[in-house]
Amino acid sequence: MVTQLRGFADPVHDAQRTFRQLLSALAHPGRIYDLKVDLNAPAGLTPACAATALTLLDLETQVWTDATVGQASRDWLLFHTGCVFTASPQAAGFVIVSAAGEMRSLTDFSWGQAEYPEASTTLLIQIPGLTGGKAVTLTGPGIAQPRQIAPALPKAFWQDWRLNQQAYPLGVDVFLCSQKSVMGLPRTARVQPCHEAGA
Repeated sequence: MVTQLRGFADPVHDAQRTFRQLLSALAHPGRIYDLKVDLNAPAGLTPACAATALTLLDLETQVWTDATVGQASRDWLLFHTGCVFTASPQAAGFVIVSAAGEMRSLTDFSWGQAEYPEASTTLLIQIPGLTGGKAVTLTGPGIAQPRQIAPALPKAFWQDWRLNQQAYPLGVDVFLCSQKSVMGLPRTARVQPCHEAGA
């Protein structure tokens, strides 16, 4: 059953194109990038999250998922990427979150170490939409002017994010994935409620 669900229609070029878009998403926090790829995502993964996972995961990657991702999705990821699943969020290089409203605190994942800040967790978080949520303002590297965004995330996420950003160069990086689009939130991005943006 797993082998009947193909990944990218054009594995090499689709992965290259998606990788460039993901790099741009981290370089320009808060911008929305449409991942125009042809793939069959399994139940439990949106096409954008599936494309991001196919691009970033490999044989040396340890992955943790929340329970709502489901075994069918894990089987699909294992078949197409060869990744290793771990029961420890702290041990994971990548985390896939399907239920953002019930997700763990960002402090539950690896923020790296002083000697190796890059050895931290990257989160792929599926959300209903990259607009329509509580508006916040982003500032920081890659953001020429304060940028207002409103992804559908719980309030607790932004509270955690402030701690995450303050820990720089430690901290997690995040890709927010809707059905077909992605938004990058690197640990350098500073977040304020919109009414504080001019303070």
